[in-house]
Amino acid sequence: MTGVDWLAAFGLLLVIEGILPLAAPAAWREAFRHVLELRDGQLRFIGATSMLGGLFVLMMLK
Repeated sequence: MTGVDWLAAFGLLLVIEGILPLAAPAAWREAFRHVLELRDGQLRFIGATSMLGGLFVLMMLK
């Protein structure tokens, strides 16, 4: 991957993460409150699952 690819990936990440706060700010705020109540282990599991899912998608693209 080149630097341009990394910038494109980062830009896409920002676009995707901005969709929910733009479209439904109240739902986003409520979801964020719920995340703040999760225990560390639960957050780690969500993070690990997200990373594995992302790796799977990247592997499917190759």
